Amino acid sequence: MQLNIIKYRYLWFAVSGVLIGCSLLFLALFGLKQGIDLTGGSMLVVRYENQRPTPMEAEQAVSSLNLGGMVIQPVGENDMSFRMKTLDEETHQRVLVVLQDSFGTINELRFDSIGPVIGQELRAKSLMALVIVFIAILIYIGWAFRQVSVPVKAWKYGLITIITAFHDIITPVGLFALLGKLNNVEIGTAFIAAILTIMGYSINDTIVVLDRVRENLQRSTGTFEEIVNVSLNQTIWRSINTTVTTLLALVAVFLFGGDSIKDFALALIVGIATGAYSSIFIATPLLVTWHKISLQRKAARVK
Repeated sequence: MQLNIIKYRYLWFAVSGVLIGCSLLFLALFGLKQGIDLTGGSMLVVRYENQRPTPMEAEQAVSSLNLGGMVIQPVGENDMSFRMKTLDEETHQRVLVVLQDSFGTINELRFDSIGPVIGQELRAKSLMALVIVFIAILIYIGWAFRQVSVPVKAWKYGLITIITAFHDIITPVGLFALLGKLNNVEIGTAFIAAILTIMGYSINDTIVVLDRVRENLQRSTGTFEEIVNVSLNQTIWRSINTTVTTLLALVAVFLFGGDSIKDFALALIVGIATGAYSSIFIATPLLVTWHKISLQRKAARVK
């Protein structure tokens, strides 16, 4: 028994519209809270052996060092993070001494320091990488599908792949904009790596479905919508099984991995789950809708 996925395409479009709308709204309202590897600065994370002080108490303790504005946040049960301007090694050690003198034994868990110029360079290169990937994908798919130009032009397959990839990355971006507002979750180079990974996974999943459409167009008969629906049914369980297997591993990493990779795992979970949805319910239904609109325009021109 075949599922008629194409028939309910406007329902799938509505679900995606809500996801994209909410993501863009969160992004516009809150923006993304960038980490020090994108903006520059120093991040210090310590663990208190005794009772952890409040952020205000910690700020008062280091105020004599004239560090300027800083963001101090509790982490877990006994840890605390300090985000501040870029520190040299001497000032870094003075901060540790002051905290230990004020609140007893502490253990330094992390110290990262990046200059503002490096942060700006990383941000610019990350954005450039995303643009280059999008362009390369569009060119490659247009070339790979060049022999299937009827009834849909080859370049449309590439453009639809880009649209679904954007659909899949804007969802975790919107989520992290919301988490940045609610829980001060920051993005950094690990988040950029997650976005690029999501793009690769999403595009691979979408191409598998579109490639089956390409094969069936060459050897099957019927309307374009019927061929597309058959192709979806032939690949749907492959997409679901692959995605579930991947998500099981990522959920395990999120639940049992360290704090430093939880955000990375969360971004991948959301993006890959969204990618499985879009490759089945968005990519090929969008292809059919585009084809129908083209036919209607041609008919209108004939009249």
